[in-house]
Amino acid sequence: MGLRNSATHYGSVAMFFHWVIALFIIVNICLGLYFNDLPHSDPNFFRLAQIHKSIGLTVLCLSVLRVLWRLVNPVPPLPATMNRSLKFLARATQFILYVLIVAIPLSGWIMASASRLGIATPYFFLFDWPNLPFFNGLDVHARVAAHEQWEDIHTALAWSAIVLIPLHVAGALYHQFIRRDDVMKQMLPGST
Repeated sequence: MGLRNSATHYGSVAMFFHWVIALFIIVNICLGLYFNDLPHSDPNFFRLAQIHKSIGLTVLCLSVLRVLWRLVNPVPPLPATMNRSLKFLARATQFILYVLIVAIPLSGWIMASASRLGIATPYFFLFDWPNLPFFNGLDVHARVAAHEQWEDIHTALAWSAIVLIPLHVAGALYHQFIRRDDVMKQMLPGST
């Protein structure tokens, strides 16, 4: 298997991005759902929130690289036997997932940057990831309003992913076990 995509298979770079980003997103959804219900006074809240933000920032960086890689590396075509509506649904879902893997962590970074505390994210507690400068100089009320607005956006985008990811997985399983057309194998390492 080569680095680049072929006419029948995704390359190792696309597979790396796909599976690592998928793993991080699933972990982050679980973390977000868990710590969202914790009271801010819980001693684990701050640590879990920072890990969640660190994973999100990692997903953002990897997703930007993945989108750039995708732009210069065309994907294998869907089977010619697939009807047009299924092809449209498959490509639309992929496109929306690409948007979400960038928009969710970006909205989280914007939300964190608008926090009334104004502190940088301790990226995996190794160094401080800076906030976006848009909110510098805003008073506390403006920051809180912006934070709440971006929190709503971040939450809506995350729930969109929670709905679309199972649809994407169901589509892959449909191809593998019902259509038996090897579409899923295109993204599995070691299957050529």
